Amino acid sequence: MSASRVEELRADVRARARNLPGVYRMSGPSGEVLYVGKSVRVRTRLLSYFRAPRGEKGAEIIGHAHALEWEYTPSEFAALLLEFRSIKRWRPPFNVEHKRDNLLCFLKLTREPVPRLLVASQVLNDGAEYFGPVRGRRRASEAVRAVCDVLELRDCASDTPMRLADQIELFRAQEDPRCMRGQMGRCLSPCAGGCTRTEYQARVSLARDFLNGLTDKPLVLLRERMALASQRLQFEHAAELRDRSESLQRVRDALLLVGQFVERLSFVYTVPGEEGEDRVYLIRRGSVRAEFTAPTTLEERLAVEAKARDVFEKPEPRTIGLRAHEAQEVLLVAKWFRLHPEELERTVPVALGEPEVLAAS
Repeated sequence: MSASRVEELRADVRARARNLPGVYRMSGPSGEVLYVGKSVRVRTRLLSYFRAPRGEKGAEIIGHAHALEWEYTPSEFAALLLEFRSIKRWRPPFNVEHKRDNLLCFLKLTREPVPRLLVASQVLNDGAEYFGPVRGRRRASEAVRAVCDVLELRDCASDTPMRLADQIELFRAQEDPRCMRGQMGRCLSPCAGGCTRTEYQARVSLARDFLNGLTDKPLVLLRERMALASQRLQFEHAAELRDRSESLQRVRDALLLVGQFVERLSFVYTVPGEEGEDRVYLIRRGSVRAEFTAPTTLEERLAVEAKARDVFEKPEPRTIGLRAHEAQEVLLVAKWFRLHPEELERTVPVALGEPEVLAAS
């Protein structure tokens, strides 16, 4: 980009931008959004791009930009949400990932005709169920291996042809196609007619219930196998099963802690805004379900309370699995309150059936 164009952008920022919370977008020559960012002082943040040394990311971004746009928000929390939603909407190339923590990963139950349990580094909008986050990929991988082996779930590639028992007449195999896990009895072998769809889905449901804290059966099965191996004097195998059991228990405990923390993130959150633009957020299980300008009249107050009752009284399953469309936002909100614990003082827990949810806000 030419130096004159950079100067034009800089002059525009100096002339119009204010030091208020907000979100800004940098666009390319065809109007495509290249980068989205946020700041509690938009003017200062934008001007810093023009001072970035050559070779730094800021200089690279401004060097590709042909237009700068920004909009102000009432608060830093509002800017955080708008930035997050803007990145999901436009997927700018310079925003590689939104708030990714490379140390965290998820257990992912895929949405396939014959599902798999995997370790995922990030949550995608692919219809899968995500459990976590779990700190440490190795620990998560050990847990996935333990669950898959004890429940005999497949771990083959997504494009592996499935030949379920209730379809086997359509796929006459000339030879046994089972992998080593199938031959060792550690997989139901849905690829070789080893089970029906119903039988396999029953094991998937058991895995889901275990990860949601509703059953301990995989752990019970592991411990039973460990005891049997000890009785047969197979001490090395028993030790391996003991290690798997302990690893699985640690991951399960971590998931339950996450679930308990997310459950506590259910409240009405009132945030003071710049120039008096206060906002009210209805947050349930870490997800922002609705937001309003803080009510100033009785009619507005009643409307917000009616919506709050609808949000908080609607029955929802008490699971720790995160739906793909909300998992990233839940993590974002959780991180906000972890970094700003004083903000919890602005929240009001809501009991089901409570008549006035804004009474203490």
